[in-house]
Amino acid sequence: MRVYWQAVKQGLRLMLADGEREERLGGVRTTPRGFDAFATTFGYDPDRARRGIASQDEAKAFVESLKPWELFVRDSDISVEPEIESPGG
Repeated sequence: MRVYWQAVKQGLRLMLADGEREERLGGVRTTPRGFDAFATTFGYDPDRARRGIASQDEAKAFVESLKPWELFVRDSDISVEPEIESPGG
């Protein structure tokens, strides 16, 4: 099982890969005001999104702090891989 950041056209996507299954856990998008960040949730939770973050690293840290992978797995030893992957691996 892996949790990693993937580069996409307008920012980054946090992904969970478990064998053949892949789930998007959250993302960071570049905007004219800075960076918008969100973490996946089941239902409505406005605290899992934030706009106008000053840096990409701060936006990534916000998403990671919410531990969105816990919606899919119960493993508390998961860590996010430091490298950013390009789409397609």
